[in-house]
Amino acid sequence: MDKLRNIAIIAHVDHGKTTLVDEMLKQSGVYRENQEVVDRVMDSNDLERERGITIMAKNTAVWYGDTKINIVDTPGHADFGGEVERILKMVNGVILLVDAAEGPMPQTRFVLSRALELGHRVIVVINKIDRPDQRIHEVVDEVLELLMDLDATDEQLDSPMLFCSGRNGTASYSPEVAGTDLKPLFETILEYIPAPEMDEDKPFQMLVSSIDYNEYVGRIAIGRIERGVIRQNEEIEVCNYHNPDAPTLKAKAVSLYQFEGLNRVPVTEASAGNIIAMSGIGDITIGDTICARGAAEPLAFVKIGAPTMEMTFSVNDSPFAGQEGKFVTSRQIRERLMRETLKDVSLRVSDVENSTDSFRVAGRGEMSLSILIETMRREGYEFQVSPPRVLYQEIDGKLCEPMERVVVDVPADSMGSVMEKLGQRKGEFIEMTPVGSRIKLEFLVPSRGLFGYRNEFLTDTRGEGILASVFERYEPFRGDIARRTTGSLIAFETGEAVAYGLWNAQDRGALFITPGTKVYAGMIVGVSPKSDDIPVNVCRTKHLTNTRASGSDEALRLIPPRQMSLEQCLEFLADDELLEVTPKNLRLRKSILDHSLRMKTLMRNR
Repeated sequence: MDKLRNIAIIAHVDHGKTTLVDEMLKQSGVYRENQEVVDRVMDSNDLERERGITIMAKNTAVWYGDTKINIVDTPGHADFGGEVERILKMVNGVILLVDAAEGPMPQTRFVLSRALELGHRVIVVINKIDRPDQRIHEVVDEVLELLMDLDATDEQLDSPMLFCSGRNGTASYSPEVAGTDLKPLFETILEYIPAPEMDEDKPFQMLVSSIDYNEYVGRIAIGRIERGVIRQNEEIEVCNYHNPDAPTLKAKAVSLYQFEGLNRVPVTEASAGNIIAMSGIGDITIGDTICARGAAEPLAFVKIGAPTMEMTFSVNDSPFAGQEGKFVTSRQIRERLMRETLKDVSLRVSDVENSTDSFRVAGRGEMSLSILIETMRREGYEFQVSPPRVLYQEIDGKLCEPMERVVVDVPADSMGSVMEKLGQRKGEFIEMTPVGSRIKLEFLVPSRGLFGYRNEFLTDTRGEGILASVFERYEPFRGDIARRTTGSLIAFETGEAVAYGLWNAQDRGALFITPGTKVYAGMIVGVSPKSDDIPVNVCRTKHLTNTRASGSDEALRLIPPRQMSLEQCLEFLADDELLEVTPKNLRLRKSILDHSLRMKTLMRNR
């Protein structure tokens, strides 16, 4: 077992985890001499590559000398924290990556606290030391402060520190001396991270930490073997720590795989300490323990944090329903959402009372839910979603709401507007740190106070600000927060938008559509600067007459429409609005499409 190491790479989003793993794969000889290699090879799905973020944790393995190093590349975004928490159960140590300019951010704190609680050894890597705005020495102090803040043990405070450029594939023991390769990093892993201490003589036992899905073999369980040896086709049984009274599930280990570079290699047997993948168990789920037949002994599993936000997914009932999607029925949408819960442990799906066409989907944040919406859309699903809502809890008889620790890094001249806006959103200012010509501010803000704020933040900081947040805790309800101060421009009739109608409507506010766009009555076609909604007729054509006045035939000048991404659409939604999602279009709409019915409901609610 001395020739095996299991490590996870943890960091805040965009601090360079996946790029560093790329270089570790290249320098350990995983690729052939002349093999063409894409960058960020671990981000395998399209959404990950487009957005430059890791969503699902990935397993890989490299050889350094005669030692095998299993590496897990984890997501950095707070909304995928459920992934990080369970992955840490598979490893014996972590590499903590910190950006040499940004320093520790909220997610750094979150993942590090989880690793320290499990007693893992930590190798601190200050990454991107080649950035022109690097401030290595200050960041080193900030990391040590963070370790002390999180009650690290003396041994964890003495963690080795390395200085890397993941992009250039170099590491060194000193910030003053540039490295030439990643040899110092590999050597430190071998010296400092302990080999798994495992017993091969006891009955087989393995905790399932991750699930993959394959249409040919069904679910594939991934985890680390805690003890014993497993052989192909051996009889096994499955039990769960949090569900001790349930009958154990009998099964057979049909196929076993170990990780080699980027591939899964079939093996006939595997022993304690190894991270393996196993197929053949139909209803296996994350947190289950697989044991030898007759020796069912469940392992404790880290309880995944409860979701803090939910949305309602429902069957599309707009006038354009069923025209663009392949999967449109409630049965198909339900099956797809249930399938997602098999992979994403922090997702909860439940039926809405008195409705067969709607489902409540609760997750860790707007980002994770928007990724799910985008993934389903690309797979051909058509549905509609409500605005996100936070989930309240009653604690000691008080109504409590989720709070987020928000860190913003902004130019000094934008500080005033950011503090003012977060103050209006019930944010509590914690601390301020000057970083060169910029200011780093920290707040505690109710999760619902951040809905719709990111766009405003980018406008207020002229695109130069960085905003990061992570769930902190539940606190007593902080009172009402104004959700949106603008109204919507609503299409008055069904038809096709024409230039003349849009030209008349653009005086009322900013438009979202172009001439030729198909619209229906009740669809939102723009935003009004006033707080009230305004109906507009974008299908209105110019009445033709037989007299011609000079200048009447001049081209109509249209202001380019505002292009809205999926996240911006979700942030824009008011409480009485929905987002229609199809493979080809995102359409904002009122939940009540009929104008007179909507007015009656509005008067009743006033």
